[in-house]
Amino acid sequence: MMIRVATLTSTFVFAASAYAQTDPAPSAIPEAVAPSSGAEESSAAEAHSAIDAAEHARPNFSRPWFRVRAVAELGFLAVLSHKIQFGKDGTYFDYVKDGAQDNLFAVTRASVEVELKRRHTFVFLYQPLDIVTKVALPRAVRIAGADFAEGTPVQLRYGFPFYRGSYLYDFVKSPKHELSFGLGLQIRNATIDFESQDGTVFTSNRDIGPVPLLKSRGRYSFKRGAFVGYEVDGLYAPVSVINGSDNEVTGAIIDLSLRGGLSTRGHSDVFLNLRYLGGGAVGQSDPKPTYDGYTKNWLHFMTVSIGASLGTF
Repeated sequence: MMIRVATLTSTFVFAASAYAQTDPAPSAIPEAVAPSSGAEESSAAEAHSAIDAAEHARPNFSRPWFRVRAVAELGFLAVLSHKIQFGKDGTYFDYVKDGAQDNLFAVTRASVEVELKRRHTFVFLYQPLDIVTKVALPRAVRIAGADFAEGTPVQLRYGFPFYRGSYLYDFVKSPKHELSFGLGLQIRNATIDFESQDGTVFTSNRDIGPVPLLKSRGRYSFKRGAFVGYEVDGLYAPVSVINGSDNEVTGAIIDLSLRGGLSTRGHSDVFLNLRYLGGGAVGQSDPKPTYDGYTKNWLHFMTVSIGASLGTF
């Protein structure tokens, strides 16, 4: 009897052992999977932490500390009003009425901007401006002591290109908009000629000098890249305050533009620009060899142009 019980017990243990080896209990499966799942989650968390650390360590090229932008405009200039006088006994000459400035003239404009830390901008501008016309004078005129008879064929040159450097600080934090204020310095380089076609009568006035300016610029951007903006440079002051001379000459300048356009990729724009350029001077300066030094010169120009800017980053 005891032999049979021992034999049955041995058989039962052997069968149970064989069953356990061939078909593990369902409860053992979660115990085996759970440690593996936790290890995978831990490894994934470590991987994400490493990626985040690498992103923070990598330089952010989307917001560089400086940018460079080139801007160019091409269009036409219309003379709204332009009059000049050299000498108190001279003619107050009307360029539009008597000097053939009643046409449209080609105009270009180019500048380079350097932006630092998004809020500081330095602008370097060159504005060529050289108007040459030919006309038979409808009346006798006296310019800087030179007399031109009525009907004299003359060539007139009004060259007033200028170089301008400016600094702006943007008070708006958003990179999509701008409201900047700053200062500028312009170098005028004037050449004003009256010459008869036969070369017998000629007068030329040249002047180089600094012109300090106040400057402001603004821009509002809409969705999908459209924008509108303005830019203004100007000053009204006695020349003696600017250069410390004793000459009683008062000068003024204003360069005001309104534009609308579309931003493209790479911080670049295309735009249409309407600009008013006005100013001049009046007063007594040092006597010249041919006249007393009195000058009166006021102009009002308008330009319409298309432009584009190309920026880095």
